[in-house]
Amino acid sequence: MQRLIDLLSRVARLAFWPAFVFALVMAVLPKPPSLPIDNLGDKFAHMLAFFTLSLLAGLGWPRASLLRATVWLSVVGAGIEVVQLIPFLHRDSDWRDWVADSAAILVAMIPVAGFRWLTELGSDSAKA
Repeated sequence: MQRLIDLLSRVARLAFWPAFVFALVMAVLPKPPSLPIDNLGDKFAHMLAFFTLSLLAGLGWPRASLLRATVWLSVVGAGIEVVQLIPFLHRDSDWRDWVADSAAILVAMIPVAGFRWLTELGSDSAKA
């Protein structure tokens, strides 16, 4: 079981960085390409991106503080909105996007916390 958890953690760490770069690039491109989720709305895209990043971060670094991860990911969301204020990017900065990002981060931390709790139960029972 521990090998499976270690593999999942390694895969999540590897997937986090491309997902992080993708989210940043899509957020600052003056004219991002169309995606299949575009018809679901801007807030949905924000929430999907930050939910995914939060899951990958929480699973990829299982010993890291969930509070610290939540704060740092939320700061990234706020930073994106600040960068979108740059006029030549022709992007719309909206504080509600940051709220959507932060809400998705908080929601994603629930299954991450549950997964961590279950893995701790498994490792405690293996020791006994």
